[in-house]
Amino acid sequence: MKVKQFNTDCEGPISLNDNAYELAKHFIPDGDSFFTQISKYDDILADIIKRPGYKAGDTLRLILPFLKAYGASNKTIEEYSGKNIIMVPGAESSLKYISNKMPAFIISTSYEPYLKALCDLIGFNRKHVYCTKLDIDKYEIGSNETDRLREIRKEIDSLPKLEITGDADIFDELPFETRETVKRMDEFFFREIPDMKSGEMLREVNPIGGVEKASAILHSLEVTGNDLQDVMYVGDSITDVQALNLVKKNGGLAVSFNGNGYAIREADIACISDHTIITSIIAYQFFKKGKEAVLELAEDWSVDSINRHCIDDPLIEELSYIHTDPLPTVEIIKNSNKAGLIKKSEAFRKTFRGEKIGDLG
Repeated sequence: MKVKQFNTDCEGPISLNDNAYELAKHFIPDGDSFFTQISKYDDILADIIKRPGYKAGDTLRLILPFLKAYGASNKTIEEYSGKNIIMVPGAESSLKYISNKMPAFIISTSYEPYLKALCDLIGFNRKHVYCTKLDIDKYEIGSNETDRLREIRKEIDSLPKLEITGDADIFDELPFETRETVKRMDEFFFREIPDMKSGEMLREVNPIGGVEKASAILHSLEVTGNDLQDVMYVGDSITDVQALNLVKKNGGLAVSFNGNGYAIREADIACISDHTIITSIIAYQFFKKGKEAVLELAEDWSVDSINRHCIDDPLIEELSYIHTDPLPTVEIIKNSNKAGLIKKSEAFRKTFRGEKIGDLG
């Protein structure tokens, strides 16, 4: 007999980290601004240029030569990741609660050492995790290449900062300085670095983002025997676009949790909250009664409505303990409210996760 299943991104819906950003900041000089520049470049390649063979989340490939050049190793990445996990309030109990109701999977662009540490921390089944495999120690680079990569890092940091205007749909609509920066970064990432020894990382490491997240959902269906209409997927960023779209178009439930514009444009429901109790409530309703019942609840989102829908008593008790009126935002995404939800969710995202992480695609 089929049951529903729960699939979720990690960073955003489960944890407050952006592990790759934090690793760059930790290992690379001025790594926060460097990572932000690479991330914006990633957004432009994936969403505006739509470069063949490139997908959202490939930032995690692009930064690897530089992590290596500044001394990162398997051991130091795992140690740093394990010591710096910050969970969204309620996430551990939500995952345990949901996992007791239906199969639950984490589908994350993050590196495997971070997901391993997170699963060990909260006791989540690592066999139900899809993430980016990484063995940085297998790549050996010499001193000359290390020096050159450090020079490239400095130049990328000195380039005009990339700007993505809201109405830019094609490359030529981007600001002139942004286009020039992209062209220079193309020379580094698609001409010079691929010819280096460290270029092997760009070819071999395959981040789980974009279409890879959608593929991971399909693989999880092979495990459970379910159909796409049985899937609830929770995401928050550009790496979740294809996954959210796949689930939504095939009758499943696509949820944005503190998402940016990329996620909200592809989801059925927008959740804006500092606690995952609402994820648990929505997952319970999806598990018991399906997508239409969730949409009905979201249309009349209130404590009275939650009670009328006979949501599990322990969840109602937890909700009353955590939140008084008004409840966190849960809204069906429509053309009439989409712009407002994007503005509200992105503002909250920056407050909740920090300005720099919240502004990443």
